[in-house]
Amino acid sequence: MIYTSSHEQNLAIMPLRNHLPLNALRAFEASARHLSFTKAGLELRVTQTAISHQVKQLEDMLGSPLFRRLPRGLALTDEGLALYPVLSDAFGRISGAIDRIEANGAAKGSTKGTREVVTVGCVATFATGWLLQRLDRFRKSHPHIDLRLLTNNNRVDIAGDGLDLALRFGDGSWHGTKAIHLMSAPLSPVCHPDIAARLNRPSDLARENLLRSYRAEEWPLWFAMAGAPCPMIQGPIFDSSVAMAEAASRGVGIGLVPIAMFARELETGRLARPFPAEVAAGSYWLTALKSKELTPGMRAFRDWLVEAARTDAPAADQKGVTDRRDTSARSAKQANARKGR
Repeated sequence: MIYTSSHEQNLAIMPLRNHLPLNALRAFEASARHLSFTKAGLELRVTQTAISHQVKQLEDMLGSPLFRRLPRGLALTDEGLALYPVLSDAFGRISGAIDRIEANGAAKGSTKGTREVVTVGCVATFATGWLLQRLDRFRKSHPHIDLRLLTNNNRVDIAGDGLDLALRFGDGSWHGTKAIHLMSAPLSPVCHPDIAARLNRPSDLARENLLRSYRAEEWPLWFAMAGAPCPMIQGPIFDSSVAMAEAASRGVGIGLVPIAMFARELETGRLARPFPAEVAAGSYWLTALKSKELTPGMRAFRDWLVEAARTDAPAADQKGVTDRRDTSARSAKQANARKGR
């Protein structure tokens, strides 16, 4: 007869979840987010082989495959789809709690109460053209929130970049996110005032260097709106309207930009708007992961931003903001809209 201690007996009947290794869970969550063992390894600073081994260990313990291994990457199984949002939310909560504890510790002796860190990703054009000049209002009305603003060129991975919220340009459809419409962003040409002085009609642009983004359809759409034939577009390509407008202000060519974001440059004369025609190509949206519950600080920033956009949006966009939930599939239109505004 074999005798075991009460401690060993208790271990034997403990549920499986108490033995699941944290590293394997983290490896699975990162792999599911990127749909790549290699990218997960880069994020967690281990090799692709280590990630693959940890995920396989987790699958063996659970008795179910979590991924389908494909020739070009990974796809989640039904079990993986069920587990991923739960782990993503849990790791997000842990990260948020740690940030709040750290912020509170740093603030002791200078302020009272708990400060919450809210990390927001923002496409640079919206940050410089609209958001930054209004942030002091938010700080004064929400002194307990430590806002961290990370700018980008509209290529965003909310979970992978450690963001709570993301301000983006596009059509409102991003996989796994909920989106709130803030304001439209119609495009119109801008250039150096000296160049504008020699332009009399839209067809005159055919003689100029037309700066472009990765969305090849923008200039043809604008010319159609202006009632002029579209010439061959061969100017340099930019991934940011800020960089494009700066090039235009230096006389490099004609930029097609979200005109409302460059009001200051137009008022000061750094840029000129040769023609009033504009074309709708996308809007600015506030987005968050569907799988992540909003914290009080995230809700406070959302509510403040929505109200500010409602009252301060360009006059043509005063229709209010609306919720829009995305579909799970990414269309070609969405893929284009993710780049550079």
